[in-house]
Amino acid sequence: MKSIAVCAALLVAVVAGAASAQDRGPITNLPLPRFVSMKAVEGNVRRGPSRTHRIDWVFKRRHVPLQITAEYGHWRRVRDRDGAGGWMHYSLLSGARTALVEQDMLEMKSRPDPDAMTVARLELGVIARLEQCRHAWCQVSTAGYEGWVPRDRLWGATAASHGD
Repeated sequence: MKSIAVCAALLVAVVAGAASAQDRGPITNLPLPRFVSMKAVEGNVRRGPSRTHRIDWVFKRRHVPLQITAEYGHWRRVRDRDGAGGWMHYSLLSGARTALVEQDMLEMKSRPDPDAMTVARLELGVIARLEQCRHAWCQVSTAGYEGWVPRDRLWGATAASHGD
């Protein structure tokens, strides 16, 4: 019983410590919050940071962007675009950045300019690899296309989470 109380106290400290965008994870020393993607084809999302905690649901979309909001040992508290989340083992996650398209038929441009040539139109919910962001635009690639889209039309590409 004592180990459960100690674990709970440490977990409260970890979660409380993740309140500010300038915080760093106690395990990785990386910024919190930050974005990652799901490496695995499916991953269990647990109520707490251990395999003994109940599985609340299973994410089943590879490369989906997730936001890490806390760390505890080999576990990361994540949330998806809709705010659903819980604890996932770090081995299910990748540092490869992806973003979720939040506008149907979003025009991908040849350069970061609204007047540039449209190279593709992206459907709502498409997952694109995030190459880089410059101010209000992000360079993405998906389905053999590469181009620029407005940052505010993507989930997973906030300025604070991409180094600019």
